[in-house]
Amino acid sequence: MMLVVLFIVFVVVPLLELYVIIQVGQEIGALPTIALLVAAAILGSALLRLQGRAAWRRFNVAVREGRVPTNEVLDGVLVVLGGAFLLAPGFLSDVVGILFLLPPTRAIVRRLALANVAARMAASATSWGLGRATGAAQRRREGRDYDVDGTASEKPQERLQ
Repeated sequence: MMLVVLFIVFVVVPLLELYVIIQVGQEIGALPTIALLVAAAILGSALLRLQGRAAWRRFNVAVREGRVPTNEVLDGVLVVLGGAFLLAPGFLSDVVGILFLLPPTRAIVRRLALANVAARMAASATSWGLGRATGAAQRRREGRDYDVDGTASEKPQERLQ
């Protein structure tokens, strides 16, 4: 599964980005396409600075109030990722970056991410039997034939002279 994800990230996405850049370049010309890419990078850095400061302020407020800053930390991560996507050349990454940087769409992405994490945690707790070892760990333990029940008691030790 990880190999497929890496293939998509490092081969498919760059090829799609190149295809879109070429198509846009054919429609509006090379210089306007380059200007759009540079403008997106400048916009990305400005939005990253603005939204990053706002996320940092919200994080500090949550800490001062004694709340666990889950949403604020996730917002900070999404803001940094959004800025990185906007700084990377390509129109598809720009769309993803804008989705991560704008507060309304970032809230939707955050809710989806938290729901995904909660579902994974629930599935993990269920598969592990809420703390009991199951599956391979249980089979390994049952296969042991060298476990011995026993008791221990203290016995005075004799001195060797």
